[in-house]
Amino acid sequence: MSAAPNLSTVFVELADTLHETFEVSDFLQVLVDRCVTLLPVTAAGLLLADHRGEPQVVAATSLGAQLLLAAQVRFGRGPGFDCQQVGTPVSAPDLPDADRDRWPGFADEARRAGFAAVHVFPMRLRTEALGALSLFRPRPGELPAESADIAQAFADVASIGLLQERAVRHGQVVAGQLQNALQSRVEIEQAKGLIAGRHGLDVEAADARLPRTPAAPQPKGAAMSRSAPPWHRPPRTGG
Repeated sequence: MSAAPNLSTVFVELADTLHETFEVSDFLQVLVDRCVTLLPVTAAGLLLADHRGEPQVVAATSLGAQLLLAAQVRFGRGPGFDCQQVGTPVSAPDLPDADRDRWPGFADEARRAGFAAVHVFPMRLRTEALGALSLFRPRPGELPAESADIAQAFADVASIGLLQERAVRHGQVVAGQLQNALQSRVEIEQAKGLIAGRHGLDVEAADARLPRTPAAPQPKGAAMSRSAPPWHRPPRTGG
């Protein structure tokens, strides 16, 4: 049986998004799994914004947590929605009673799932809101201050990791586009040389003889697909 990871190991794990085998879905699952391992909570889940800014369920440690996150998406409200919108932690330490009026449908779903408190931490970098990390507990009560600080630190490091991975993907796309453009330019210059040599023309006259192909129209929705985050897959739940 392997030993539980310590805090320093987890921070390194969450910051390491540059290796060749990096998968966003695995990365997000590690985030919620480590929260349950190291913090006094029984379940954790993650909502992340899609390309329209709408929260979607992307990871959870249990079916109960996944259903609660899905309930927020279904109702269009809940602590995760509030946290992402305001960009600050949202605490609901007494869902069955004191917090029931804030999110009546969500509170009822939480009670049926066996949770009495939820504490949510924003995933953000400066003004960019990525989503919200939710921690669930079976009994009412506030999350200890030290645990809350660790949870927010996990969310912050994971946010940086996601944005770093996104920047790398964007750089790879740009590099590929530049390489394609360069290759096209080389082929054009070679074609002009062949035409000039075969017909005894100068470069300008050879260029004028090249066939002109109109730019192909961009497929509908292509821009949106390029901007969509890579984490929108069916959410996984921990073992």
